[in-house]
Amino acid sequence: MARYVIGDVHGCGKALRSLLTALSLGSDDEVIFLGDYVDRGPDSRDVIEQLIDLSERCRVIPLRGNHEIMLQGVVMNDLNDETWMRSGGKATVTSYGGSAAKIPSRHLEFLCQLNRHHETESEIFVHAMYNPLLNIAEQSDELTYWAHLPKPLPIPHVSGKRVYLGHTPQPSGEILCHAHLVGVDTYCFGGGFLTAVNLETHKVTQADLHGHVRRVPIEHLLHAISGCIGWLRRK
Repeated sequence: MARYVIGDVHGCGKALRSLLTALSLGSDDEVIFLGDYVDRGPDSRDVIEQLIDLSERCRVIPLRGNHEIMLQGVVMNDLNDETWMRSGGKATVTSYGGSAAKIPSRHLEFLCQLNRHHETESEIFVHAMYNPLLNIAEQSDELTYWAHLPKPLPIPHVSGKRVYLGHTPQPSGEILCHAHLVGVDTYCFGGGFLTAVNLETHKVTQADLHGHVRRVPIEHLLHAISGCIGWLRRK
């Protein structure tokens, strides 16, 4: 069984399709998505459709991002759409034929079933940020969904588990790799890549907005590993 974590998709349907094809997922494989499937990119509808279809072929663990919260607030709770539109919601509405009322019920059902976080014996997965001193289930909504990574970065989580998160885009297109924290939002809609990290081998596979697959050169991986080792030696 292979296990992957994938960063913020943001409507990049071609990137997601190419990335999933490159991973060649089987029925026993697991994919954890870190949220923000909609907004900004050109085809949020296609992204949601792909995720629903994928969940029928392998184990999918989709987290909720702040953009899903904005969409649900407008569509399901009749909130004012001004903030959502300013944050990329217009692209999502366009992908659904120009009206949020056209979002299919099965897409809304998928959004309602998203997870707040995911935790294993050695890993924590959350959309945005975390308080290192609190159990991940006790985190505030502000940290879980909205806060960007600060400088300096948060210290390791009290559990000792490695934290994987999205939300804070990496304009370089490279993952943010530290021994205690990995940032997987590599800015696909803005000219970077959509990234999948193999949680067992740490191999990185990426695709750009147009669906061109980029397998990260081994020297990039070695550089990232070297940085993690250096961090551990300084502890």
